[in-house]
Amino acid sequence: MPRPIIVTCGEPAGIGPELAPALHRAAVPFVWMGDPRHLPDGTAWTEVTDLAQLPADGLAVLRHDFAAPARPGTPDPANAAGVIEVIARAVTLCRDGAASGICTMPIHKKALKDGAGFAFPGHTEFLAHLAGGADVAMMLASTTVDPPCRVVPATIHIALSDVPRTLTPDLLERTIRITRAAMIRDFGLPAPRLAVAGLNPHAGEGGAMGREEQDWISDLVARLRDEGLDISGPLPADTMFHAPARARWDAAICAYHDQALIPMKTLDFSGGVNVTLGLPFVRTSPDHGTAFDIAGTGQADPDSAIAALRMAGQLARARQAQ
Repeated sequence: MPRPIIVTCGEPAGIGPELAPALHRAAVPFVWMGDPRHLPDGTAWTEVTDLAQLPADGLAVLRHDFAAPARPGTPDPANAAGVIEVIARAVTLCRDGAASGICTMPIHKKALKDGAGFAFPGHTEFLAHLAGGADVAMMLASTTVDPPCRVVPATIHIALSDVPRTLTPDLLERTIRITRAAMIRDFGLPAPRLAVAGLNPHAGEGGAMGREEQDWISDLVARLRDEGLDISGPLPADTMFHAPARARWDAAICAYHDQALIPMKTLDFSGGVNVTLGLPFVRTSPDHGTAFDIAGTGQADPDSAIAALRMAGQLARARQAQ
C-alpha cells in the first residue's frame, strides 16, 4: 500500500473539517489529522495509529486532541496551538517516511497569532521553517482546464507599490530555478517549458511603459536560456494566458500576486490547487480560505480540496518514481 497523504485539519472554526468526509472522492490513500470532535455530526471515522494500516471504510483519523470544541465561524484562541501542532506533526511524519505528503486545509493567521503567537506570514513560510529554511515558491495550478494553467508569482502578499523594488534579479532567478526543479521532480517533465511575464503593461513596450524588462529582465531570461533552460520572456501578461498561448509553456513565472492568480482563478476557480515548490516533501492545499461566513452551513464546495488531495497523490507518486 502506498504511503498516505496527511490531510491537516486547518482552522476548526472554518470549513476544513466539514470537507473531510468528501475527500474519499479523490481516490488517494489519506489520513485526516485533527480532533474528531470537530468533524461534522454523523461522520464515520476510525482512529489509526499505524499509517501503513488504514481502514477499508470510513474516514481514517490520526487523532490530535484540541483544547476546545469548534464553533463554526468563530475561531477559539484556545485551539490555535493545536492547529500549529498538527502541521508540525504532519511534517515530522513526512520527513520520517511514514507519509508521502501533506494536504493542508486552510488556517486563519490572525487566530493563530492571537491564540499562540504564530510568527509566520502563513502556511508556506511555516512549512519552509519546519523544513530547515527551504527556499520555496508558491504555485497555483489548475486541474480542470486544458492546456493547464500553472502560475508562480515571484512576489506574493505585498502592496502593488512595493513590487518594483521587491522584484530583484536575484528573486526572479531563484523563483525560476525553484519552478524548473519542481516541474522536473514533482510534475515529471524532464525539460519544462517556462514563460516569464513582464512587470509592466505590454512587457514595457520597448521602454515606453516601464524599463525593468529592458534594463534587466530580458538579460536574465537570455542568460538562463544560454544555460540550456527552455524559457521565454518577458512576455506581455495580457496575451499569455489564453489556450493557444498556454500550450507553449508548462509553467509561468509572474511578477506579482494578481498577475498570476487572476487568470488561474478565472480559468479554474473550483479546481485550483496551491502547491508549495521547493520543500523536501509534497505539500498542496485548496485554493480557498476558511470561509467563516458559510462554515457549518453545509454550503462548502469540496472540489478544490478534492483536487488538492488528488494532486498531492500525483506529485508524491512522481517523486517516488524518481
